[in-house]
Amino acid sequence: MNREYSNLRKKVVNYQEVLTNTRAYRQVWKKELRDKIVTQLTTINKEVELNAKIEVKSDLENLEAIVFSLGAVKSGMYQEVNDSIKRHMIKHNGSLIYQQLFNGKVIVIINYPFIENYGQPQPPKTVAIYRPEELKEPFFVRHLEEFITEVFNWEDYDDDERPGAERGQKIGFKLNFEKDK
Repeated sequence: MNREYSNLRKKVVNYQEVLTNTRAYRQVWKKELRDKIVTQLTTINKEVELNAKIEVKSDLENLEAIVFSLGAVKSGMYQEVNDSIKRHMIKHNGSLIYQQLFNGKVIVIINYPFIENYGQPQPPKTVAIYRPEELKEPFFVRHLEEFITEVFNWEDYDDDERPGAERGQKIGFKLNFEKDK
């Protein structure tokens, strides 16, 4: 073998290994991982009585997703069109998603709650990316704990803990705009 090609040969071997892994990861997803994720989420959902909906999205081959959704509801806000018609704003309560990536690995994402036509939704949060063999049972509980924490923080939003704010700093027109006496 020509010495000049040894570095390139190593890179080609690594590349071929990655392609082999992608095919293997995709097979693991189909044969067992998809069902394992659904089973784990279903078990935890029942145990903690969260009443989430678990759905497998399989529109695209090898890019399937499992969505653990808290559903959508009327937000309680609406626009009065006239005396008898109210256009309700829908609130999506957030979701935790396990999705296959193009390379067969699994990305875990949190979609934050949002209210349609009310500001911009927060961008999704990537929790982690895993090879199929790395997704062990304890991770599912941790992912759901992080998801519920994020949803709780969204629901309970206020500026008490905003970065840079003094703890206990009061807000309001009179408090912030009147001169000290």
